[in-house]
Amino acid sequence: MGPQPGRVLGIDHGQRRIGVALSDELGLTVQPLLTFEHTSLRQDVRSLARLCRRYTCSDVVIGWPIHMSGDRSTRANEVEQFAQALRAQIAIPVHLWDERLSTAEAHRHLDAAGRRPRDRKDVIDQVAAMLILESWLDARRATARDAG
Repeated sequence: MGPQPGRVLGIDHGQRRIGVALSDELGLTVQPLLTFEHTSLRQDVRSLARLCRRYTCSDVVIGWPIHMSGDRSTRANEVEQFAQALRAQIAIPVHLWDERLSTAEAHRHLDAAGRRPRDRKDVIDQVAAMLILESWLDARRATARDAG
């Protein structure tokens, strides 16, 4: 069976901010949605659960910050706890997805777009969330092709 239709929410869970991106209903395109500052685990999870309901999401993908070696980092443990808290609030799958180098790639995209480094704070996390989500959607499509 192939991927289920529905929007997918992508999350870049940074230390200070959470970047959010959203796919279209077919999972073909990804757009930046918003960035918000961390408040508390409870409030962050509530905010993301509201977004999932508002956009009728079928899945959530959270960037998983593992080391280049593939070993889990302290931040990876924090993100895993965050994902677990989100799973407890929503009735859709929450996936962890390797985000190695996503922020560096986001900076390269913004460099190419001519965005000055000092003007990136509000969008860098959204761009990283887009890259994480695009990577997950590409892998999902490839898996569906291979299975079909």
